[in-house]
Amino acid sequence: MLLKTQETRLKRMEKTAKMSTKTQETDITRILTDPKLSAIKAMIEKDHAIDCLFLLLMNKGRWKEAKAYMNKHKLTLSDGTFRARMIEIEHLGLAKSTQIDPLKKYYTITSEGRKIAESLLQIMKQI
Repeated sequence: MLLKTQETRLKRMEKTAKMSTKTQETDITRILTDPKLSAIKAMIEKDHAIDCLFLLLMNKGRWKEAKAYMNKHKLTLSDGTFRARMIEIEHLGLAKSTQIDPLKKYYTITSEGRKIAESLLQIMKQI
């Protein structure tokens, strides 16, 4: 048999859990349906997208620097994949490019890109 205060506390906890679930569902729906957020989500799902965001975070937005870093750590990333991801990241406003010569670009992370990359880094560190 529950005391009146325990019963009230239990009801409050159930109500909070329902509100939390509803809020979570609303947030998820917004992420899946908002054009900008769903575009970022789709980009992150692609091969090496997180790698490229992390490279930008470390100021390795040039292919030569990115390749050296990946080779040093025995990781793979093709130049075609690097360029494709950087173009997508730039298109989403998470990076900006500077033309080095007619064929080469140097990418730098924007404040929004930094926010996303740092959030991903925090998530990975917690796992």
